[in-house]
Amino acid sequence: MKSDVISAKRLLAAGLGGAVAVAVVAGALLVAAAPTRAADPPKPCCFTNDRYEGMCTVVPGEGETCQSILAYLNNPMSTGKTYCGSTTVRGGWTLVSCDKTTSAKGGTGISAAGGQKEAPARAGAATR
Repeated sequence: MKSDVISAKRLLAAGLGGAVAVAVVAGALLVAAAPTRAADPPKPCCFTNDRYEGMCTVVPGEGETCQSILAYLNNPMSTGKTYCGSTTVRGGWTLVSCDKTTSAKGGTGISAAGGQKEAPARAGAATR
């Protein structure tokens, strides 16, 4: 009789434990299946430079911010990124509002990957 009581307790404990395990697994599946809200796409960053024609617009990639892109553009030793049509102009960049669609020079400034070019040499500047 005592062994029947122990067996019944074991079955009851196993049954409750099994029910808890099923509930935990079902809850985990519901959480995993729940739709996740996609992150909002990053807002573009806009930059100007007196030695660059138009406005440069860059959409930050993963791990980038407008400030990190500005630091890159103003670092004379930076190379390897394709910001502003792969410009080589370093230093003198300013972060500006992207609300303007044209700069004072009349450039369109919509392109992030290309279409922009360095400003022509100023009159009186030495050329080779």
